[in-house]
Amino acid sequence: MRANPTGRQLRFGAELRKLRERAGLSATEAGQLLGIKQTQVSNMEAGRVGVSPERLRTIACHYDCSDKPLVEALAAMTSDRKRGWWEEYRELLPTPMLDLAELEHHTKSVRETTTARIPGLLQTREYALEIFRQAVTELSPPDIEHRLSFRIKRQGVLYRADDPTSYQAVIHEAALRMKVGGPTVARQQLEHLLDLSDREHITLRAITFDVGAYPGSGQSISYAHGPVPQLDTVQLDQSHGAVFLDAEAQLHKYRTLLERIEAVALSPDKTRDLIHNVMRDL
Repeated sequence: MRANPTGRQLRFGAELRKLRERAGLSATEAGQLLGIKQTQVSNMEAGRVGVSPERLRTIACHYDCSDKPLVEALAAMTSDRKRGWWEEYRELLPTPMLDLAELEHHTKSVRETTTARIPGLLQTREYALEIFRQAVTELSPPDIEHRLSFRIKRQGVLYRADDPTSYQAVIHEAALRMKVGGPTVARQQLEHLLDLSDREHITLRAITFDVGAYPGSGQSISYAHGPVPQLDTVQLDQSHGAVFLDAEAQLHKYRTLLERIEAVALSPDKTRDLIHNVMRDL
């Protein structure tokens, strides 16, 4: 029995519950159908106990789920039981931060939009250090170092030699012009963005001040694409920490919102021109 399921384990359990509810079954009825106790059904759906790929396929069959791509994606989720690097930080950092790293590690692509800051996956060490130094609740030097090393390790998904994560970001001009850490740090950060934009799997686009108000302005949104659309996840930054959304209506809302944001953004080439202009203004 898992005392503290990870975000991925909780998501798997939630998807099991969705399958059961679509079948019109209560937890008690599902238990009778599967030949197990209702408490075991509840524990599986809470992510407290593991489910083998074979058991998952049996459950899906009993629940009359004919969506084979979804079933196989769920089977892949439960078959991957390797301990991730983020578990080293289990007692050092808030759980939502670990859940985010786990999500990014397993996702096939990420779409992101920010207004006031450069996205975490694109930050230089010096830029991130200044962000942590300005935290509303003052962090101790060890806490800052833990968060800094964690952020740099998260960025590894963009540098994997084998199948790096596809990444698309829309960054507002305000974030590009903000002199976080002073002109030197800001310039290094912009140079880093230009270097990253040369990578085939990374697309950077900007929204200029001239656009004015637009849908979703002021929000930081990260959209992680799963192996099938039902397993997509939205992550929002809130003052109290990261929030994860995966309901069908929520996913549709944020997909639409991102499409509207991307529609008013500059092309990648014009974004590079803007970054060069910002650098000249420093």
